[in-house]
Amino acid sequence: MTDLISNALSKILTYDKGNKKECEIQYVSNMLLKVLEILQDNKYLGGFETVQTSKGRHIVVNLIGYINKCASIRPRVAVGNGDYTAVEKRYLPAHGFGIIIVSTPQGIMTHKEALEKNLGGRLIAYCY
Repeated sequence: MTDLISNALSKILTYDKGNKKECEIQYVSNMLLKVLEILQDNKYLGGFETVQTSKGRHIVVNLIGYINKCASIRPRVAVGNGDYTAVEKRYLPAHGFGIIIVSTPQGIMTHKEALEKNLGGRLIAYCY
């Protein structure tokens, strides 16, 4: 397993397209938790909870069926403040439709928040 975020988003998309209500992700990282939190804040996920068992920690994600496409961006390309419109054209179907998740010096946030704060960063994932 090389990319936890890519595997988790792929599993979420597969379960969401299959009209499942819940998805269980077995491998957890702090970055993945922050990405899921951003997706929840932007109303793509119903919610999620971290469950501790004897075998380790895993995440149970509640799906609401609002995801058309989500994926991680590999390699994690660096983006300057003025480059967000070009990145939107590449990864999102229309201007203002969907989000791109960016890792900035002030934390992980959407590209809209990074643009408001005049921050560049590295691209992590997109969702619409």
